Amino acid sequence: MAGLQPDTPHPTEITVHASSRVLEVAFDDGSRFRIPFELMRVYSPSAEVRGHGPGQEVLQSGKRLVTLVDLQPVGHYAVQPRFSDGHDSGIFSWAYLHELGSRQEELWADYEHKLAAAGRHRDAEMPAAGSSGGACHSH
Repeated sequence: MAGLQPDTPHPTEITVHASSRVLEVAFDDGSRFRIPFELMRVYSPSAEVRGHGPGQEVLQSGKRLVTLVDLQPVGHYAVQPRFSDGHDSGIFSWAYLHELGSRQEELWADYEHKLAAAGRHRDAEMPAAGSSGGACHSH
């Protein structure tokens, strides 16, 4: 996640819609997105989800009903959500929120494809640690 570029869209409005479980973000480029909490949680930019390198991603499932418990600013460049499942280590830059919003359809399709390839469904509970192959290992 690179630093802010001069052309990075900045939010002008961020609204948490708890009942519909979406984060609505309006940007200074005129775009406005309603990003489902589930999408944010599944694509969290944290090491817990992304791993520490290519191929170490941990496929998330069972996140359809996740809610946003808290949303804290991080400097003038990002927000850090705390989700109802306890996940709170992802820092969502303005550029990343814009990307999630603008690529929702593609990201959902990719997520469903990965679930199908793993023989899992969206509402399946996460496998126990160690059985997913995505745990951090020292070599």
